[in-house]
Amino acid sequence: MIHYEVRLTCPPKHHSRAEAGHYRTRVWLVLVSDMRPRKGDNMQIGSRRMRFVVTGATIVWLIGVALVRGGTGMSTSAAAASAIPSNKKAERGTVLSDACGRPGFVQAGAQAGPPQPQRPQMSEEAFKNVQVLKGIPVDEFMGAMGLFSAALSMCCLECHAPDWAADTPRKRTARKMVQMVETINRTNFTGRKVVSCWTCHRQSDRPQVTPSLDVVYGEPIYWAPDDLFQQAAGAPSPGQVLDKYIQAVGGAERLAKLTSFVGKGKATGYAGSFPSPAEIYVKAPNQRTTIIHTEVGTKTMTFDGRAGWLASPVTPVPVMDLTGGELDGARLDAELSIPGRVKQVLGQWRASLPSDIAGRPVNVLQGTGAGGAVATLYFDVESGLLKRVVRYANSAMGRVPTQIDFDDYRAVAGVKVPFRWSFAWVSGRDVVELSEVQPNVAIDAAKFAKPAPAVPR
Repeated sequence: MIHYEVRLTCPPKHHSRAEAGHYRTRVWLVLVSDMRPRKGDNMQIGSRRMRFVVTGATIVWLIGVALVRGGTGMSTSAAAASAIPSNKKAERGTVLSDACGRPGFVQAGAQAGPPQPQRPQMSEEAFKNVQVLKGIPVDEFMGAMGLFSAALSMCCLECHAPDWAADTPRKRTARKMVQMVETINRTNFTGRKVVSCWTCHRQSDRPQVTPSLDVVYGEPIYWAPDDLFQQAAGAPSPGQVLDKYIQAVGGAERLAKLTSFVGKGKATGYAGSFPSPAEIYVKAPNQRTTIIHTEVGTKTMTFDGRAGWLASPVTPVPVMDLTGGELDGARLDAELSIPGRVKQVLGQWRASLPSDIAGRPVNVLQGTGAGGAVATLYFDVESGLLKRVVRYANSAMGRVPTQIDFDDYRAVAGVKVPFRWSFAWVSGRDVVELSEVQPNVAIDAAKFAKPAPAVPR
């Protein structure tokens, strides 16, 4: 998922490079574009860390220039490897589709029934001068951009300033790196995305070569299960963990009686930006809309049971279609909002060895959806409640993670609902805190329809 954050805070000088990543000026995370914006799009800007500080005045100026010029999509490909002739476009799309485990991008999103987008917008249609990573949807393309920025701990301006369209030494290096990573995965792992930018960089613009003995003999690094795992010997039974969860939230009978709810509260961006009014609309079994009225415009995330969208004043397109793993993730979020069908939403359940979150022991389960989507769920050992979900979307450059942490469970019509959650992705984080929730209310179907384009303020 690609969203925004606003944060105008400089890191204390004594902080390490990694810690400085927590103090960001962030309006739009894209390690992007060596393409010129297409007319009619909304220009996006963003930053990954504060080494390149973007002042509020600069942000306003850039947005103003974008609106005057009617241009957008400053996000694009620092991922552009070698140029691909136009007559190879379809072939390239097929290769990437197979590598990501999907049948093909051209038909993605084309569904019968109620009016739906015939297909999602492709990267080369949204942006100019895309030299590689063609034939993939915009949301997947931007997920890859987020991976670049997260791996290098760089803001987009560090590769794309002062001219977003011009080539820079870093862009040319990025293209070579993309070629190298694709070659490694193709020749050694049959095209599976085993090696990514994160494999070597880990928030550094230069991969570390020599081990640090302070790290080797220092405090143990937090252990987390692999992205994908099998049932571990000695791990608890997935069925027992899930049954305890169902009972912990109120039991199957009460869950069946909660058919919808509407919540209101506030949301803040990464590290505590200005609080913004927030709303959530949920209807069983799988419809959900979250609306955040930010200081720069309204952001809407919607899943209507079949299709999903993101409309935000800082997205590269006015309304972004969710595809692939991002669409599967939106479906999972909607289903887990009233989790009576948790066992059916995911299958092939397996358990890893217990871990801990913030000092509390958790049972770790992983499930696979019907389309191959994978999610890892963390349940508090004592209470049985769901504490965290980590789900993945495939991209041309590797898995794009989304992590949702749940807290402050309260009873709503006899069902425990989290009144606070943190929604984090490679492009930022929102923290939503509800102040009121109304259960079993009628919700206008329009709340789950494709949202109108967000209007920047």
